[in-house]
Parts: sequence; structure tokens; C-alpha cells
Amino acid sequence: MYDKPDSRGHFGPYGGVFVSETLMFALEELKQAYARYQHDPEFLAEFHSELKHFVGRPSPVYHAKRWSEMLGGAQIYLKREDLNHTGAHKINNVIGQAMLAKRMGKPRIIAETGAGQHGVATATICARYGLDCTVYQGSVDVERQAQNVYRMKLLGAKVVPVESGTKTLKDALNEAMRDWVTNVEDTFYIIGTVAGPHPYPMMVRDFQSVIGEECKVQMPEMIGRQPDYVLACVGGGSNAMGIFYPYIEYPEVQLIGVEAAGRGISSGAHSAALCAGKPGVLHGNRTYLLQDENGQIAETHSVSAGMDYPGVGPEHAWLKDSGRADYVAITDAEALKAFHDCCQIEGIIPALESAHAIAYACKMAPTLAKDKTILINLSGRGDKDMHTVALATGSEG
Repeated sequence: MYDKPDSRGHFGPYGGVFVSETLMFALEELKQAYARYQHDPEFLAEFHSELKHFVGRPSPVYHAKRWSEMLGGAQIYLKREDLNHTGAHKINNVIGQAMLAKRMGKPRIIAETGAGQHGVATATICARYGLDCTVYQGSVDVERQAQNVYRMKLLGAKVVPVESGTKTLKDALNEAMRDWVTNVEDTFYIIGTVAGPHPYPMMVRDFQSVIGEECKVQMPEMIGRQPDYVLACVGGGSNAMGIFYPYIEYPEVQLIGVEAAGRGISSGAHSAALCAGKPGVLHGNRTYLLQDENGQIAETHSVSAGMDYPGVGPEHAWLKDSGRADYVAITDAEALKAFHDCCQIEGIIPALESAHAIAYACKMAPTLAKDKTILINLSGRGDKDMHTVALATGSEG
């Protein structure tokens, strides 16, 4: 039986709590609150009601039949998280954490964001529940995700551009942590991925596992059985854990996480922590990280803002080491091609993050028999990426 994490938040040698003493009280308070409510019938009923009536769940599974025929191999199915309210999987987790914040009497919410989807989801639910909202975002991402920045402000959030470090997701998370230390009594930190100190990796996974739980019902209805392969992009890793977790105890289902190879692993300009990193400690947990020869966090690169992070959730590190999941990497160029192909063949504009998983599926499918099935978590829609794609392909009008 799969029973990770343990009581101290460890997934094997990964995870745990590596934070300053000032945050220990806040984390213990959160841990106790989550333990109280995670199986509470009233809490769960409200959570699932919000998912149904506010988010629009369950999200459908779609057979990319034309594309599958063109590739000439395995059948490709897409779990349509892009159809959720706010356009990505992020809203699932944010609702759960905001419900906890309300019950804990925390009127102020902070969050970090890279591509902006978690920031938008957080701003959305704060508007829904009447909570004060501050979102930290690296200034590089503020520029390349201008549309989402405007959406956050429109929803009433204060967006704080972060100018330190590489000015991307890692640095936004650093600033959010500093804010939390300073304002711990009235502030709840909604972390957007399966990283950070315990109980965040477990909690975010649990809220996102609605994705895989739906798939376990939907796939047998569509094809009479579970898929042979489940694919998802991996930045921090919440959309991947959301679809992987319910399938961990199905050994016949192969789990494949797809990281950002950027300009190529050998170039050093990538964000593939599992494929090219080594264990270390960052943002309160032990996991695989991209580091230089001195153990300092290395600079990252991805055309996708949501995958531009030097680490990964600790449960992914455990799944890699245990062999339960495989991790591969896709370059910017491959993701951009998959992005365009998905638009023009299936009429679906995917997020650039999701396009990494789609790209790997397109490599796999022709090598497999036609009766094999690949299920991809299409974690978000690509509206936010129009400017980035236009610049990357030289097609900006």
C-alpha cells in the first residue's frame, strides 16, 4: 500500500520541514487544521460543491482521434483541465486552501505565481470569499504574462513584481515566504504546487487528486479500462501529482512526467531538475534541484513561465527514485511545435506547460500499437501564452 508521506512529511529521503523557527508555529497550525478537516464530511461536501458549481467539474476526457490517426499509433486522450473556471488545474487546490484559511480565521492571503494561473486562481477565490489578496510574481514573468497580471488586478489582488535573483518563480516564492514570516498571525500562504515544507506537498496533492479520481471513472466508461500511459508536464509538479496519485496503485499504468529541456539539457539552459539535478534543500523541503558545482541554485530557462523553476515536488523525487514514475524532458522547440499542432489539428489551444506533455506523447504514439492508450493531463489553456508564442516564433503582428 502506498502510504507517503510519513507523519513528518517525508517521501523516503525527500520532503520534510526546513524553515526558520518563526514559521514552525504557522506550519504546525496548518498541519493541525488540515488533519482536522481533510476527512471532515462538511468540509469535503463544500469542497466538492465548489468544484461542481464554481469550477465546472468534472472536466471531460477528450479523444484526440484525428491526431491519433495522423500519428499512426497509440490513441491519445486529453484530460481537459483547460476547461476549468480560470483556465487551468490551479483552481482545484486554491479552493481547498482558501476554505482552510476561512476556517482558521486568516483574512489575508498571499501567493506566488510564475505563469500567473495560480495567481489568477488565488485572486479569483479571494474575490469569491472576500479575502485580501497579495500575489508575488517575478518581474520577468510579470512582463511575459501581462494578461494574467491584469486579470489578477481586475479581481482585486495586489501584484508585487519581484526584482531579485532571476526574477522568476523561485524568487517570487522567496518573497512570499518572507512576507509570511512577517505577517504570520493573520496571513495564510496558498502555495500553488506540490513543493514547500510539509504539509503543503501532501495537501496540494490531495486537493489536485480530483483530476486522477475523475479519470479513473471516465477512462473505463470511454475505453473499457484504464489507460496504458498517463503523461503530465512537471514544473513544480501539482498537475502531474493530481493525475498520478490515484494511479500509483495501478502497476499496469505507466506514469511519465515531462520536464522542460529548454534549449537542450546539454546547453545548461533548462529546468529539468529530475532529469539533470541532484538532491538538495530549497523552499522548505528536500528534493531534486538544479545546482552549480558549489551547491548554489542554478539559473533555469523554459519558454514556459510555469515550468521555469529549479526544483520539483518531493513526491516526484520519490517516484523517480522508486521507479514508479519515469521522467523525460522536452525542448522549447518541441513544445512550440506541439502547441501549434494541437491548435491546428484538434482546435484546442493548450498552455505551453501542457504542450511539453503533448510533445512527448506525439513522440511515443507512433512507436506503440493502435490499441494502446495515452492519457495526457492538459493542465491549462494557452490564452496566456499568445504573446510568448508569437515572440518565440517571430510571428507577432
